[in-house]
Amino acid sequence: MSDTDVPEVEETDKPFRILPRIDDLNRAFWTGGERGELVFLRCQSCGYFVHPPVPFCPSCEGRELAPEPVSGRATVHTFTINHQPWMPGPELPYVVAIVEIAEQADLRLTTNIVGCPPGDVEIGMAVQVVFEHYDDVWIPLFEPFVAAGESVDAARDAS
Repeated sequence: MSDTDVPEVEETDKPFRILPRIDDLNRAFWTGGERGELVFLRCQSCGYFVHPPVPFCPSCEGRELAPEPVSGRATVHTFTINHQPWMPGPELPYVVAIVEIAEQADLRLTTNIVGCPPGDVEIGMAVQVVFEHYDDVWIPLFEPFVAAGESVDAARDAS
């Protein structure tokens, strides 16, 4: 995936976010957006993607994990629409979702769905990654998937 494939959220559209602490295990995940890539650790023995990052493979217990980009495509597994102003952050209402990454059925990520009205989000909806950049962190968010040459409205109708 190249920088031209994955847009970054505009500077003026960025809400307040509590940023993660970057360490050796999670660095590739939080900085991959700089290259337009959604990156997870992958076991070099069995090929299993690992998230959240841990120092061993939960599938085969292998210890050889390496960062590897995925397509950035996913499906909304479940979601909720938040209407409460718990703290400064995204404009209300906003969607908190768990998306299932296309490359592995149990590779899931908690995120926000952006780029469409909250009422348009559905379980099973095809989405694609976009990034919000803060300092040295690129937060992966997801928007409705739009195939080349297709409009956002047509993509929404198809899902």
